[in-house]
Amino acid sequence: MVINSKVSTSQSEIWNLISSIPDPEIPCITISDLGIIRGVKSTNNEIVVQLTPTYSGCPAVSAIEIAVRKKLQENGINAKIERVLSPPWTTDWISKDGKDKLKAYGIAPPRRNTNKNKQFFSSETAECPKCSSTDTHMISNFGSTACKAQYSCNSCLEPFELFKCI
Repeated sequence: MVINSKVSTSQSEIWNLISSIPDPEIPCITISDLGIIRGVKSTNNEIVVQLTPTYSGCPAVSAIEIAVRKKLQENGINAKIERVLSPPWTTDWISKDGKDKLKAYGIAPPRRNTNKNKQFFSSETAECPKCSSTDTHMISNFGSTACKAQYSCNSCLEPFELFKCI
């Protein structure tokens, strides 16, 4: 149930408040960088924040929703959180700034998969976030989170993770 919210709070103010919330699994990027904030709308004195999970089984979805609700409540705003599943999230929605933050953090950002015959979550090569070499190889399709894979660089010999392309 949604309690009366500040009527004077604009949708852009709400967007600005929640856009700085870090992703709980990859704290170097925000939920705005990920592109999962789909909208903020107000109807009938009710504020609704629309979020699209990165994938349906993502364990961080509930934590993100709680963080959004908490951030708004700290600012006197009560809102309903609505999961938007269509269209499904894609790594194309990660901002350029988000991809730069991933690389600076040591995670290779996803590259657009142009080969439609390749398997889901696959990448032929990954650019090393440390030395930018593409002479890399996959160690495991499973990284520290379900959205990442483990790679190693043959040039600088550093291990790194790749944010999988969806």
